[in-house]
Amino acid sequence: MSDLLRLDIDDRVAVLHLTDGENRMRTDWVAAVGTALDEVEAAGAALVTTGEGKFFSNGLDLDWLLSGADNSGFFEGLHALFARLLTFPTATAAAINGHAFGAGLQLALAHDHRVMRVDRGYACMPEIDLGSPLTAGMSAIMRATVPAETLREMMTTGRRYGGPEAVAGRFVHATADEDRVLADGIAAVAPLVGRDPETMHQIKVDLFREWLPVMDPERWPA
Repeated sequence: MSDLLRLDIDDRVAVLHLTDGENRMRTDWVAAVGTALDEVEAAGAALVTTGEGKFFSNGLDLDWLLSGADNSGFFEGLHALFARLLTFPTATAAAINGHAFGAGLQLALAHDHRVMRVDRGYACMPEIDLGSPLTAGMSAIMRATVPAETLREMMTTGRRYGGPEAVAGRFVHATADEDRVLADGIAAVAPLVGRDPETMHQIKVDLFREWLPVMDPERWPA
């Protein structure tokens, strides 16, 4: 599909492989992922998203954002992508193979289920160290998916959570050895293949209704 990602669909489970190194997010990245989601939705497939090597995603491409390149509409598009994932009409899982920082962690949080490598890789929101508060849309997805007691620590300390600590903080569901992360992500969604997509979508809309107007006000007006 793109140098940024590869999509494999087999037996109604789609695996979205992020293949751009640190998988940092730019306008073209958001568009590529959106196109992949169109294909997954059309196939009625469950979705598993994973990276390669050391990184799930290191979040925003800060060099690009500060380069003077046209980034108009980027954050609105990113927030809308996260809202789409939160309400996706099939089961979704993030197979967190490596580091998930900032918006990369938010990408994982937008999935229904999260499994993280047990021995390597960190989940972290580093904004306190970068001197960069979250956008309203990014704050919304954090508040929608991370328990309040963990969220305060995560955001005010910049703590790096390994897999077991992320499970203890209740924002990751399970850990796995390196060679099992993707397989366990697939195993989490496979039993839910074939559930009615409209019902799945509406249940998720109801779960996150409070936050959707903040993330995608065009589609979900308050």
